[in-house]
Amino acid sequence: MSDIDLSRQPALFRVAHATTRTAPAQWLATAGAGLWRFTLVRRLVVLAGLAVLWQVAATWQNSPLLFPTFTDTISALVEALRHEDLFPASIASLTVLIKGYVLALALALVFVSVAIAVPFVKEVLLTLTAMFNPLPAIALLPLAMLWLGLGEASLLLVMVHAVLWPFALAALTGFEQVPETQRLVGRNYGLKGPAYVALILIPAALPSLLSGLKIAWAFAWRTLIAAELVFGVSSRSGGLGWFIYRNRNELLTDRVFAGLVTVILIGLLVEVLFRLVEQRTVRAWGLQR
Repeated sequence: MSDIDLSRQPALFRVAHATTRTAPAQWLATAGAGLWRFTLVRRLVVLAGLAVLWQVAATWQNSPLLFPTFTDTISALVEALRHEDLFPASIASLTVLIKGYVLALALALVFVSVAIAVPFVKEVLLTLTAMFNPLPAIALLPLAMLWLGLGEASLLLVMVHAVLWPFALAALTGFEQVPETQRLVGRNYGLKGPAYVALILIPAALPSLLSGLKIAWAFAWRTLIAAELVFGVSSRSGGLGWFIYRNRNELLTDRVFAGLVTVILIGLLVEVLFRLVEQRTVRAWGLQR
C-alpha cells in the first residue's frame, strides 16, 4: 500500500494524525515535568550526576589506591556491610551522637528557659555563647582526652559543646521573637514556668528551634567523625570515624571511601527526617512557607 498523502486529506484528519504521532512525546514530557516537581527526584538526579562524574574522573586517573571508582567504592561498601564491622561502627557512632545530642538539647532548653525569666542569666548565656560558639568542638578534644581518657566520655563532652551553644542561641532567638499576643494568652491561662515554655514558647518558636536542631546536628556529626578519625578516639565498640581511620592505616582506600559514603548517606537520611518533621509541623501550621 502506498504512503498516505496528508496534503490531500481533510484538515481534521491531518490534525488527528499529528496528534497521534506527538501524543507519546507529550505524555513523556508531561510525566517528566510532573516528576521533576518532587524534591526527591531532583536530588536523585543530582546524586546520579555526581556518581557519573566520580566514575569518569576515577577511571581517567586510573589510580585505585588514591582514587577508587564509584563502582569499586559501592562494592567495598557492600562487602564492609556484609563481612566487616561497618554497620556496627555506624550504630556505635550514632549511639554516642544521640546521647550527646539529647543531653545538650536538655541543658540548652533549661538554660534558655531560665534566661527568658531572669535577665542576668540571659546575659550569662549570651556571654558564654559569644565565647564558646566560635570555638571548634574538636579543639576541646585533647583536654577531654586528658581529663576523661580515651572513650565515650570524652566524645560526649565534645558532643555537648558542639550542640549546646548553637541550639541555645537559636532557641533564645526564637523565644524572643514570640509575638506578645501569644505571650498574653499564656498569662491569661495562668501558665508559668515549664508549662508556659512547653505550651506557648516552644510551639511559637518551632521554626527557629528546628533550624537550631539541624545546625546542631551538623556540628555534632562532623565533630564526632573528626574526633574518631583524627585522634583515633572511639567508643567501646568503635565508631564510623574509627572504621575510616583503621582502613586508612591499612591503605584500603576503597573502604575509606565506603566509610565516607556512609557518613554522607546518614547525613542525607537525617535531612529527610528533618524535612518530614517540618512538613508535618511548621509548614502544616502555616508558620513557614
